[in-house]
Amino acid sequence: MTSRSLARGTAVLAAGALVWAVAAPAALADEVRDKQWALKTFQADAKVWPVSQGEGVTVAVIDSGVNPDHHDLIGQVLPGADFSGAKSDGRTDTDGHGTGMASLIAGHGHGAQAGVMGLAPKAKILPVKVRTSDGGPVPGQNDLAAAIRFAVDNQAKVINMSIVGSSRFDTQARKAVAYAVSKDVVLVAGTGNDGSTQGVGYPAAFPGVVAVGAADSKGVVWDDSTSGSETTLIAPGVGIYHASVKSPTSYVTADGTSDSTAYVSATAALIRSKYPSLSAGQVINRMIKSATPPADGTAVPNNRYGYGTVSPARALEPNSAVDNGSTDNPLVKRPETKGAPPVDDDSDATDAPSVAPVVPEAGGSSGSGLVIGVGAAGVVVVGAVVAAVVLRRRGRRGVEGAPYGGGGQ
Repeated sequence: MTSRSLARGTAVLAAGALVWAVAAPAALADEVRDKQWALKTFQADAKVWPVSQGEGVTVAVIDSGVNPDHHDLIGQVLPGADFSGAKSDGRTDTDGHGTGMASLIAGHGHGAQAGVMGLAPKAKILPVKVRTSDGGPVPGQNDLAAAIRFAVDNQAKVINMSIVGSSRFDTQARKAVAYAVSKDVVLVAGTGNDGSTQGVGYPAAFPGVVAVGAADSKGVVWDDSTSGSETTLIAPGVGIYHASVKSPTSYVTADGTSDSTAYVSATAALIRSKYPSLSAGQVINRMIKSATPPADGTAVPNNRYGYGTVSPARALEPNSAVDNGSTDNPLVKRPETKGAPPVDDDSDATDAPSVAPVVPEAGGSSGSGLVIGVGAAGVVVVGAVVAAVVLRRRGRRGVEGAPYGGGGQ
């Protein structure tokens, strides 16, 4: 299946090639666990989970919602918010992207060795749903900004944004990111999936955000991973198995910076759980300073690898082994490739929330205009007047011989 664009105005998710799976019987569910090469690379069983599993940390997933009924996510998904225009608490997902990201972060599998395990299996997920591709942008409103502020105001310590393409002129999103940074939250976003070398997409390029590229099992950057000077880290993002919404027992395999973003968010959750006194800036410092440099000896940081591949085990080593660094976020002063536009600081101050926490019983929707769809490579340009966000996900395309069937959404 070739890539196709469904986004009409503001948003597309950041996963790459993706194959829908059928409901998996026990043997295939075991195979899913066995195919999670990232966990083997991270030595999760031996060196990560004995130290931290993300207990006590809430990770907000700003995405298409999260289905809490997938058997690898039961009990992991908190009531959240819905900014898509629907009345829900974020725990609905017809697209499947948010559910997949949540499973990579906090999935607990089922049975002894079946299903998807997240890298931080005892963290909790706060689903923050944004508008899907069935509606266009609403002038003057911004789902991403509202979603970020909601996550911050509802005790998320890490925010996962497996999304790319927001305009650098999106003033409200820029201020919301600054608000999250001021409230000691780690923000993580994908660099994008168009293979461009001209700078990563937004929100990853906003100051203070950890920008994540995708790598294969050999630690080589994926060909379609967008790169630029804002790249902070790379993480597994090729041939990644995660939960789907076809059924409570189904899975998909995908390539993209969405998946790599989820693994870095999970790593941040592991660190925040193990070292709760560290600031968000120190958590980011730990991930940067413990990253594994490229195997080919390429000097870091660089535009493709950032500081290297995230290493959860090394990031969790004692304070004597990893320098925590300054409490300040080391990415706040990072220059943006295309330069930051002027921001009107006289309105919507970054130290106060712009929206009240959404109460699910009251509808859980802002009616604002963020659109999520399945997008082709390339950036959707959105005018500053609309103040909208573009989230990009590469089109789902069938892969011959893929486990559990093929085809597209």
